[in-house]
Amino acid sequence: MLYLVPTPIGNLEDITLRALRVLKEVDLIACEDTRTSGVLLQHYGIATPRTSYHAHNEHRKTPHLVARMQGGERIALITDAGTPGISDPGFYLVRACIRHGVPVQALPGATAFVPALTVSGLPSDQFVFAGFLPPKKGRLKRLQALAEDERTLIFYESPHRLLKALEQMQEVFGPERPVVVARELTKAFEEIRRGTVTEVRSYVAGQATIRGEIVLVVGGAGTSVSLWTADAD
Repeated sequence: MLYLVPTPIGNLEDITLRALRVLKEVDLIACEDTRTSGVLLQHYGIATPRTSYHAHNEHRKTPHLVARMQGGERIALITDAGTPGISDPGFYLVRACIRHGVPVQALPGATAFVPALTVSGLPSDQFVFAGFLPPKKGRLKRLQALAEDERTLIFYESPHRLLKALEQMQEVFGPERPVVVARELTKAFEEIRRGTVTEVRSYVAGQATIRGEIVLVVGGAGTSVSLWTADAD
């Protein structure tokens, strides 16, 4: 059995009682980074054996993990933060389990894009989770494919590419498209910045440094920052 166990994206209290129980009961915890996960596990007194499982060893370790589960062991997959399988190698292990008849259970829990969407004030009845933009080539092409989409758009972005992403969004989506930067969610220095793409880009450009995990929430085609004003419908 494989368990997909969400872990806190910042605040260590954001973990379910079920997740804690599963992490204590399984035979092995596969971690994106055993040192990072060790902080959480030590905090809750969880001494379950750990092994690393990440983008650089997924092809090598997946057959070994699947074989152990086929032999009757229960393994929990966790990432450094959030829900496994969202923009991380978890997909590869889940697919292998399905192919080899290993049961998979996904526990509900913390993930970064949901609180970013709900706090954004942008329409949440329909949205597109676009994950990370390509680090180099293909960024504009990806944005252009979404330019006319009327649904709210959600992206993950790294701090050192945030300004570039906003500049490209201004070019493709236009300067007045509403955007929200949600940074360091649930942590001590959580920041939510709303405005037009132009306004938010200017703010980010004026910061000496940008740190932390970032979610970009962008209004769909046809939306306006007027939806945040007091006299809007």
